[in-house]
Amino acid sequence: MRVFVTGATGLIGSAVVAELLGHGHSVVALARSEASAAAAEKAGAEPVRGALADLDVIREAAGKADGVIHLAFANAFSSAEALASAVAEETAALKVQAEVLVGSDRPLVTVSGTPYAPGRASTEADPVATDGPVGGRGRTVAEVLEFADRGVRTSAVRLPRTVHNNGEGGFAGLLTTIARQTGVSGYPGDGTQRWPAVHALDAAVLFRLALEKAEPGTAWHAVADEGVRVVDTAAVIGRRLGLPVESVPEETYGPLGSLFATDQPSSSAHTQQALGWAPEHPGLLADLVNIRA
Repeated sequence: MRVFVTGATGLIGSAVVAELLGHGHSVVALARSEASAAAAEKAGAEPVRGALADLDVIREAAGKADGVIHLAFANAFSSAEALASAVAEETAALKVQAEVLVGSDRPLVTVSGTPYAPGRASTEADPVATDGPVGGRGRTVAEVLEFADRGVRTSAVRLPRTVHNNGEGGFAGLLTTIARQTGVSGYPGDGTQRWPAVHALDAAVLFRLALEKAEPGTAWHAVADEGVRVVDTAAVIGRRLGLPVESVPEETYGPLGSLFATDQPSSSAHTQQALGWAPEHPGLLADLVNIRA
């Protein structure tokens, strides 16, 4: 299968590209810079120059592909305004990809976050949030999944709050970055809130499985650790960086503060049973020991 991948050179995207190429697919990668194009080519993909805002480039590449995996999202968490702009940009790009595939029965795999279910681990049957700081992404994914009724084999891989590899990535990666900046390995509240997590290499396998065999309009959970306490995550970061571990205000985390403070475990039992997905790489706490001191 010739697969068009956006976000192909990021932490998750590079793992997805390697997974696809390792299983006989070819990859066309959206590359927004010469450096990204070179990285994609080195990995074995065919680069196509363009950014997420270049809708004509995206439309053409998606239309020529046998399937699409959408991963790109601007790293814009500094303010609510920047985050809203990133969501709008992604929405336009996703809708272009869905529209060009109408009536083709070709797969379009997109990404969202695992939902919040008060008092329990969320499941694939729970809806994603459509309000809050990233609610716009939830609304867009819901619209894209409805293209299943228009002849597109849409599916969504829901990623947990931390997708990690060698101690980097996700919310845990943001904790590490802020710890380096502030000199404190912090956590909001009492730190007992739990975040789900998955290794990027395991998540990549699920993206491939969804591309190859997910039914139209379905959602899947890329969750290995159902819920790791944030205080435990901060403790490992503190040990690796030689910093004190303390509770800090939610405001430390900007527009994501309310998410950081929420207990949000998640399950992937249905995904593992239905698609035969079996995470096998190190869990979050074990992987965080790879953080550079």
